[in-house]
Amino acid sequence: MNTNILNTEIQAFINDNLNANITSLLLKGTSFSTVETKDIIEQIEAKKRCEKKLPTWFTSKKIYYPNKLNIEQTSSEITAEHKSQLINGESIIDLTGGFGVDCYYFSKHFKTVKHCEINEVLSNIVNHNYNQLNVKNIITLKTDGIEYLKDIEKKYDWIYIDPSRRHDSKGKVFFLNDCLPNVPENLELLFKHSKNIIIKTSPLLDISVGIGELKQVKTIHVVAVNNEVKELLWVLEHEFTGNVQIETVNLKKEDKESFTFSLKSEKTCESKYSQPLTYLYEPNATILKAGGFNSISNQLDIFKLHKHSHLYTSNNLIDFPGRCFKIEKVIPYNKKELKKSAINKANITTRNFPETVQQIRKKLNIKDGGNTYLFFTTNHQNQKIIIQTNKL
Repeated sequence: MNTNILNTEIQAFINDNLNANITSLLLKGTSFSTVETKDIIEQIEAKKRCEKKLPTWFTSKKIYYPNKLNIEQTSSEITAEHKSQLINGESIIDLTGGFGVDCYYFSKHFKTVKHCEINEVLSNIVNHNYNQLNVKNIITLKTDGIEYLKDIEKKYDWIYIDPSRRHDSKGKVFFLNDCLPNVPENLELLFKHSKNIIIKTSPLLDISVGIGELKQVKTIHVVAVNNEVKELLWVLEHEFTGNVQIETVNLKKEDKESFTFSLKSEKTCESKYSQPLTYLYEPNATILKAGGFNSISNQLDIFKLHKHSHLYTSNNLIDFPGRCFKIEKVIPYNKKELKKSAINKANITTRNFPETVQQIRKKLNIKDGGNTYLFFTTNHQNQKIIIQTNKL
């Protein structure tokens, strides 16, 4: 960590060149004798990545940035803030601290926060930035979080851990046993120090696989930002033996879409089926990831089109966690019927349909865009249909 980077002139240069051509800057070089050009470039690239992802850091003065990979791997502010609102207490320890965004938001809901980071340079950077952000209740520790727990007796209200996939497991099925630290292997140690554990994983982890590896899972949070699933949060409670709850949330700019169901009810309840009625609903990405297909039909009292289509319909418009459409007409899937409709431009979605969007566009000569939305799908009588809609 070269603190000369924080000098006023160098900071001004970084801010002035956030949108500059990096290759040109490297070739041209800089006139600063105390900091190498490549280190300044690293600051520019990392800070640029924070503009939308970490606006608090981006807009604060004299923030020191690690390499851009650390920024890519950290939680965004919007997901960190949401995460911090799920838990609270006197004390929490983050065993895999990273750039410290999650701890920053935990500090707003806990009296004391410990940030463990095995990378000494990154730990120093995080400590400096907390001082710049005027955070007083976070203790940064330059240590392996798991090893730290082995050497202490202290108990915490919560333990937070964000395991990373090992490089040699790339391309294989995603298991928590393939991650560092290995959470399933260390559960006994973790529960020795806290009754409550929250684990962040990539959305690539299959929910049933995760439940199989972990013990005492109480709640799984599926978190999306603007309909892109960003993370799964696994809440474990010591000696919990009840039914696993799934809480989905799609965080949007002005509001959020939430839906909650239990794994047990999803397995036991059944969907009702119908032909397309007045309105069509497409679940958001969190529900598709979580698999609450029967629960959403039951809870919201709407009909499903087909067991595998994951599209829903009703006569009365409801508040739905996903996209809502007004159905204009239903067309049997054949070229002759579609030609009668004279549709040459539309947004196309396929659900439980044998052809891809690209194949359909080529076959029917339909350009992308416009105000018409076409859903190519299968109804509960196993007929291929096209639902012509307008988005609400």
